[in-house]
Amino acid sequence: MPDPIHTLGAAGIAAAVAAGDIGAREAVEAHLERIAAVNPAVNAVTTPLAERARGEAEELDRRRARGGPAGPLAGVPFTVKENIHVAGTATTFGVPRMRGLLPREDAPPVRRLRAAGAVCVGRTNLPDMTLGGVHTSSTLYGDTANPWDPARTPGGSSGGDGAAVATGMAPLGLGNDSGGSVRVPAAFCGVAGLKPGYGRIASDHRIAGREPTLASQLFPVDGPIARNTADLRLALSVLAGPDPGDPRAVPAPLQGPRPRGPVRVGVVADALGSGVDPGVRAAVREAADALQEAGYAVEEAVPPRLSEALDGYGRLVMTEFALGWPHLKELIREEARPYIERSMEKNPPADLPGYVQLAADRLGVQREWARFQQEVPLLLGPVFTGPIPSPGEELQSAEAHERVSGALGLCAATTYVGVPAVAVPAGMADGLPRSVQVIGPMHREDLCLDAAEAIERSFGTPTPIDPRG
Repeated sequence: MPDPIHTLGAAGIAAAVAAGDIGAREAVEAHLERIAAVNPAVNAVTTPLAERARGEAEELDRRRARGGPAGPLAGVPFTVKENIHVAGTATTFGVPRMRGLLPREDAPPVRRLRAAGAVCVGRTNLPDMTLGGVHTSSTLYGDTANPWDPARTPGGSSGGDGAAVATGMAPLGLGNDSGGSVRVPAAFCGVAGLKPGYGRIASDHRIAGREPTLASQLFPVDGPIARNTADLRLALSVLAGPDPGDPRAVPAPLQGPRPRGPVRVGVVADALGSGVDPGVRAAVREAADALQEAGYAVEEAVPPRLSEALDGYGRLVMTEFALGWPHLKELIREEARPYIERSMEKNPPADLPGYVQLAADRLGVQREWARFQQEVPLLLGPVFTGPIPSPGEELQSAEAHERVSGALGLCAATTYVGVPAVAVPAGMADGLPRSVQVIGPMHREDLCLDAAEAIERSFGTPTPIDPRG
């Protein structure tokens, strides 16, 4: 191969394996070597699954030698966040109490990736129980570093996958997003991330067999991280669809009807009116210019009932956290607790009538977003309205908490209404990646990916990189 295997994307590796240019074992071995070489600098992969991955790759090569099908992701290495089940490996959530949680079967998205020929090469770091802000640091594994600058956070809570993909340890990572947890690490690490719409990708977020509570059923969605939009599209084609392991997953087509005329894009650089960092604003403006040049109809826009969406999101989540907080806080590091405690102060838990009304109000906001997106299908805005924070900055004071949590407003609102979004790199500034997100209507990930691809064509893809110190 003319380029090192670890620099190829998922589509490139799958095509090379299918053509017989490389073997699956060769692809996996190249990425295991890459993990050994660069993971000590970023601490993204918590548990390399080297022998298991080699065995799966060798079996795939044997099947290919017998004339068997390659699969759309043949030989493609991928990582999995440590809150998604991989059979026989601990789903630790980064905390000591969960080290013995050994699932007997893969979660639906892991099962689908492996059925398509992909090979899991390792588990990845996350904040304790996925909580504690936008930085990835766990009791079991410590801090994950941003490969561009260790003085900045890689984002969270899927920060391990973001850093692993950015540094070439795998071309695909599997994380989840319940308010930016795929999009933020994608943005901070200079890669692309897909938050699918509700019901697009089957998941299983049970802990020790216990079903998640209502907000944890409505908001978190599993989604892929990759270095380019073509690989996100390929991963989605494998991950999407109904599954008996998750009755919420729907058989919606991956390609919807094409809009007549230019697709309208609403730009929402500062929808909350709380200010946007100049570099972030510039990234949104330049991405809007790229879309306009690509034939999109770009205009300023404000999504409906945005403040209600943010309030509803915060109060639904924090009401449920308040109920379990006496037990939950004992699982996570003491220094990480203030983020949730301050969030509960900002969003006081509702009583039972209030909680029921909050759940009812969500449908009304969703209905108005759906009507709005009939006219303006796509929204373009920041993933995070501020500069990339330092590790744990949001834990340092009430003011820092407000600044960092407020910068996630568009991520939280889109999670609340359940629509898809793609984070995509939008150039560089001062040696750090810039990013924007494209938000689409329900079940229209295809429109998001089309627009993200147009932005990508303008700015290029900045990874993989060697970790920088």
